[in-house]
Amino acid sequence: MNSKQLSVRIWRGKDNGGLETYQVPARENQTVLDVITEVQRLHAPDLAYRFACRVGVCGSCAMTVNGKPRWTCRTHVKKVADEGVLTVEPLRNLPRIKDLVCDLAPFIDTWQKAGAPFSGNQTRQQPPATVDPNSKARLTADAALQCINCAVCYSGCDVVNWNRDYLGPAALNRAWTLVNDERHGQRQQTFDQAFADGGCGNCHSHGNCTRLCPIELSPSQSIAGLKRLALTGLDKRY
Repeated sequence: MNSKQLSVRIWRGKDNGGLETYQVPARENQTVLDVITEVQRLHAPDLAYRFACRVGVCGSCAMTVNGKPRWTCRTHVKKVADEGVLTVEPLRNLPRIKDLVCDLAPFIDTWQKAGAPFSGNQTRQQPPATVDPNSKARLTADAALQCINCAVCYSGCDVVNWNRDYLGPAALNRAWTLVNDERHGQRQQTFDQAFADGGCGNCHSHGNCTRLCPIELSPSQSIAGLKRLALTGLDKRY
């Protein structure tokens, strides 16, 4: 990477937009989000992009950086810039709104289609369910539980790119946590929805979701678990 200047190519506009190039100083330990912010402050005040926490917690700053979806706040320029050139585009597989901002509604909708909302099986009048934290079911659910809906896996999924009816890795990962959660009152319904049109059967097991997940979850493993249940049945998870 050039030690003095960084050439930043940023997508501007909507679908019919294009890449515009900006020059910013190359600094030690700067993140891609730092660069985008500097471009917005000094060169393009109307540049549209999302961010919130800046410390790798919220996932809202996800963009496509040199061809791969990433959290820009945790991506250091020196690790991804190719010969001093950085290309930043909106996430793939989602409608573009403006510049680096896309519409997450189609991604959020997949959670509903996968039966992902939690539904308790006890009333408020009943005591909280007792769950053994060391049980096989709880450990299995916990391993896939920390998804924060950043859409990186959805953007990186080749099958979503081919088939927009596919629910995608995040929604199916969530379904896997619920069928393993004994407190979930609609486990069978969630399981059935995970295998409906656009469900698990569409996954080609390319593994992009697992390779790209910023918090190192494995949606591929969750989807494989759901597929195993199609053979063994919901009541024979292990």
